[in-house]
Amino acid sequence: MPDVEILMTGDRAPVVAHPGDAGADLVASESVTIAPGERATVGTGLAIALPDGYAAFVLPRSGLAAKHGITVLNAPGTVDAGYRGEIRVTLLNTDAREPYSVAPGDRIAQLVIQRVERPMFIPVESLPGSHRGQAGFGSSGYRSEPSPSEGVL
Repeated sequence: MPDVEILMTGDRAPVVAHPGDAGADLVASESVTIAPGERATVGTGLAIALPDGYAAFVLPRSGLAAKHGITVLNAPGTVDAGYRGEIRVTLLNTDAREPYSVAPGDRIAQLVIQRVERPMFIPVESLPGSHRGQAGFGSSGYRSEPSPSEGVL
């Protein structure tokens, strides 16, 4: 039994390929060829009505990325509960040499539905401290250090 019912219009409902998968496959509703290093926005023919308090996130498919260098440009793309238009996916061909062709019915992305919290932003003079503090990009380093249980040689 599904956790949430999503109303939809379109010819094909997104399909969860395997039990336990988080994402449902989005398929193309049109043909397009994406040249190396180029992008294209591809229609899915799908529109959904999310319940209040939910959002959908459009994510890349790992197989397309690994085998063909195809990714979702603005991943994750956010579909808000109030949006009722067609879900379109902006694909990027990161391959430097080979174009990639999409045909109607091809699986091009995955859609993950999540419950979202509504924040209340509260202005304060300063934020509470934390272990990380203001350290930003790259602050945790790039190589993992052995844990104490692994020992150091």
